[in-house]
Amino acid sequence: MASPADTVPLTGTGEPTAPFPGPFPWVAMYHSVGDRSPDPYRVTVTPERLAAQLRWLRRRGLRGVSVRELLAARAAGGGQGLVGLTFDDGYADFVTAALPLLHRHACGATLFVLPGRLGGHNAWDPRGPRKPLLSADGIRHAAAEGVEIGSHGLTHTDLTRADDAALAAEAGTSRALLEELTGAPVDGFCYPYGAVDARVLAAVREAGYAYACAVAPGPLTGPHALPRLHIGQRDTAWRLHLKHRLHPLRRRPVQGV
Repeated sequence: MASPADTVPLTGTGEPTAPFPGPFPWVAMYHSVGDRSPDPYRVTVTPERLAAQLRWLRRRGLRGVSVRELLAARAAGGGQGLVGLTFDDGYADFVTAALPLLHRHACGATLFVLPGRLGGHNAWDPRGPRKPLLSADGIRHAAAEGVEIGSHGLTHTDLTRADDAALAAEAGTSRALLEELTGAPVDGFCYPYGAVDARVLAAVREAGYAYACAVAPGPLTGPHALPRLHIGQRDTAWRLHLKHRLHPLRRRPVQGV
């Protein structure tokens, strides 16, 4: 159960507004949607698999939404049938492959992008295939289609290894660039590689983000280190059922965050 300290700030100021009511939110983590051969980092699901996973959600009375919508609903005391859907890195295939499926199944999502690599590729994956990233126009298109745009930093750097100046740029400058690009507030941040420590978390909060997504942040768990569950090609209906059932046991908020 949520503790009084586990709050959801949604104003973009870093100030808490309301506690998490009920079990901790379920947030799914995706990356690329397309051809998955080769896929040494397991970052890709095929469109067919994503469609099956979205159907699984809807058959169980669940609906995928952006993290912003999920947290706002939870802060208002609702949202029990909502699941956060996040897509990291801003791959170009989000617009061509993922977005049509999200619309078909009446789902929303949050797309975490890298304004320092617009129109580039995933150079941080040395063993993986080169995957193109969205251009500025692609990001604006996704935003116009109702997708929440969040920051993944500037360049996909492990922020726990960055000096203070680089950390400030990755967190603060990326937010400013995306707000200029989209003309809308950017509330969410996503830690590259899921890597976060107390110094990085403080910098992201100081940059004005309302929330931030990690993977398994342990004792840092809270609104600026939301745990997420990786969803991949191997996640068939039975595996999704187990992940959904076990999530409340594995993702308990931590007192005092």
